[in-house]
Amino acid sequence: MIVVMKKEASTETVSMVAQKVDSLGLRSNVIVGEERTVVAAIGDERNGFQETLASLPGVEKVVPILAPYKVASREAKPEPTVLKALRLTLGGGHVGVIAGPCSVESEEQIMTAAREVKQAGATGLRGGAFKPRTSPYAFQGLKEEGLKLLAAAREETGLAVVTEVMTPSDVPLVAEYADVLQIGARNMQNYQLLQAVGETDRMILLKRGMSATMDEFLLAAEYILDAGNQQVALCERGVRTFESHTRFTLPLASVPYLHERTHLPVVIDPSHGTGKASLVPSMCAAAIAAGADGLIVEVHPQPSEAMSDGAQSLDPQTFRETMKLCQRVADAMQVELG
Repeated sequence: MIVVMKKEASTETVSMVAQKVDSLGLRSNVIVGEERTVVAAIGDERNGFQETLASLPGVEKVVPILAPYKVASREAKPEPTVLKALRLTLGGGHVGVIAGPCSVESEEQIMTAAREVKQAGATGLRGGAFKPRTSPYAFQGLKEEGLKLLAAAREETGLAVVTEVMTPSDVPLVAEYADVLQIGARNMQNYQLLQAVGETDRMILLKRGMSATMDEFLLAAEYILDAGNQQVALCERGVRTFESHTRFTLPLASVPYLHERTHLPVVIDPSHGTGKASLVPSMCAAAIAAGADGLIVEVHPQPSEAMSDGAQSLDPQTFRETMKLCQRVADAMQVELG
C-alpha cells in the first residue's frame, strides 16, 4: 500500500510515518514526487494496518497498490521519473543518447569513439569492460583496464560512462569508474546483483531479459528500488521469438505499455534488438516517435574490425546521419535529443 502525505507534511512527519510503517513489520520506502511525497509500505497488507496508518498526522490517505511491483508502479508515483548523470538526461522531455562500442578494445579505439559520438550529439558513452559472452573462447573484455580507459574518455569529453557490471563483487569497482551501471539481459534476474547495485548511488540501466515478461522485468527493477536506489531506467533490448530475420524481436510497443504502468524512464537498444546495422537508424527514429526516453546505440570506429558485435555497430558517419534523422523526429515530438 502507499501512504499519501499531505502537501504541507514536513520532512520530520514523513520520517515519523516511515518509522511507524517499519514498526508494523512492513518495509518503508519514501518516494518524493513533484506534487506529493508518499511512503510505500511493502509487505503483507492483510494485517489491517490501513486504518492505523491513515490516522497518523500528515497523512492524507492510504491506497492499496494492486500491481505486484509496488515502488515501480504508477500508483506509487504518478509523475514520470527523470534521471540525470552528468549531461545525460532520461525523461522529462529529454531523449538521452548513449553511444559507443560494444567492448573497450584499446585506448585509441575508445577515445576515437568517444570523440565521434560526442560530436554527433550523444551525452553518454557506452563500452563494455567486462563482457558476458556466449562462448567461453570469445573476447571477455579488458576488465579494470577498460574501466580506466572509459574514465579517461569521460575526462576528455564529459560523456557519462555507461558500462555493464556482472557480479555483486564487481559492483564497488565498476561504480568507482562508471556513472551508469548496466545490468545486462542475462543478469536481469540475478537478484543478488540487483540488490548490490540497489545499494549504490549510481544510475542503473536495467536491460530486459531476452525471454522475460513485462511483470518479470518490472519486478527485477523492484529489487533495485526496494534496496534504496531510485535511479533506475528500463531498457528494452528485444526478446527471443521464432523469427529469424533479426537477431531478436524489438517490440517498440513496450515503450507506451511501460509508460502506462511505471514512472521509470524507458530506453531502447536497437542494436541488440535487430542485430543489423542497416536497421538501427530507422528503429532509433521509431523509438523516439513511440515516446522513448533514451537510446543506447553501438558505434565503432571500424565495425568490420570490432572484437564483438561488429555486424550491429554503426560507423561514425552513419551515426551522424542517424542523429540527424532522429533530430527531425525529436523536433516533431517536441522533445530534446542528446
